[in-house]
Amino acid sequence: MLPRGLYGRAALILLVPIVTIQLVVSIVFIQRHFEDVTRQMSRNLVLELAFLRDTVENAPDLVTARAAAARLAGPLAMQVVLPGQTQPHEARHAVDLSGRVVVTTLRDGLAGVSGIDLISHNREVRLSIETGKGVLEVAFDRRRVSASNPHQLLVLMVVTGILMTLIAYLFLRNQLRPITRMADAAEAFGKGRTLPYKPAGATEVRAAGRAFLDMRARIERQIEQRTMMLSGVSHDLRTPLTRLKLELSMADDSPETRAMLRDLDDMERMIDTFLDFARSEALDDPERCDPAQIVARVAARTREQGGDVRLDPLPQGTRAMLRPQAVERALQNLVNNALRHGTMAVLGLEVSERRVVFRVEDDGPGIPEARRDEAMQPFQRLDAARNQDKGTGVGLGLAIASDIARGHGGALRLGQSAAHGGLLAELSLAR
Repeated sequence: MLPRGLYGRAALILLVPIVTIQLVVSIVFIQRHFEDVTRQMSRNLVLELAFLRDTVENAPDLVTARAAAARLAGPLAMQVVLPGQTQPHEARHAVDLSGRVVVTTLRDGLAGVSGIDLISHNREVRLSIETGKGVLEVAFDRRRVSASNPHQLLVLMVVTGILMTLIAYLFLRNQLRPITRMADAAEAFGKGRTLPYKPAGATEVRAAGRAFLDMRARIERQIEQRTMMLSGVSHDLRTPLTRLKLELSMADDSPETRAMLRDLDDMERMIDTFLDFARSEALDDPERCDPAQIVARVAARTREQGGDVRLDPLPQGTRAMLRPQAVERALQNLVNNALRHGTMAVLGLEVSERRVVFRVEDDGPGIPEARRDEAMQPFQRLDAARNQDKGTGVGLGLAIASDIARGHGGALRLGQSAAHGGLLAELSLAR
């Protein structure tokens, strides 16, 4: 029932008290002030009307009664017609809040009232009183029996309420803008982008902003330290590996020498994989690119290396804010993983308003559902679940793809391919 956004909830907190106060004040003021004042003024006029009626009743004939009524009409500020017309039984506007009190008070306090008209003549009350000399028609100013209708009060309250609501909204927007900016900076950082952000606003918002900046700085330092450490280890290991390869190349050719060279190649490939894992968070900067071109480049490179890659129809002309080199590396790892455990890989792409989903399917044995989360952890090799006919890995391919997906505000999801029976890997990225 409540608004989901902070602006909506803050506006609700702001408007509910204002509307409630206006309703309460309007009801109390109108009912208790205007009606009471109107009732009191109407009762005072009832005495004058009763005196006028009694004077007409006590006159010996119609001519004398008409003359007596005319003499009293001036001092009483009334217009008198005798005999006059009978007014409608009750004529008043539905929105005439004080008119109801006027009609009720005059009828209850004055006998013989046959009709009261509050509509026909502007700002004038006309009533008819049955007397022995005929119908006594009396007209007088409406302001004598009721306070002014509260329309001006209502208009003033509404206009003032709207004005104060607008001022409060502008102030509230200035207070909420720093929170929105901090949320945008946090969302961008979750997608691998660093937006400039300076704490502003209230003291509590500034404290939260400084905490976010400290957290972002610590995360960036940790990523940088991890990258530097693994890069340093990889660099240090390459030197002895190079010497060993040089020494073996100068040795006599033998089965043992060839086996050691293969082991050295495997070790060098592992070091490159470790380095790819370390650099998966800081490969390139985000830019607007065509996801379909990334898929096409991965497919072309894999075919050049002899891999069987097939493409589903790709959406053309779409653009998304991605780190193309990182996404290409993640997609290449998924394709290599598919070809390592199957005979072919099928690439697909889906682009929606908010997401970009790269899909890689194979015809291999797949991964049991219970072990899919484990498969995305670093250095996990599910030998029991996946065949080893096409080489071995170090257990970092899916972990690298998962890290790159999280760096884009997305995730790597594993499932079973309905079309080919093998593993279905979906790289879902925020657009």
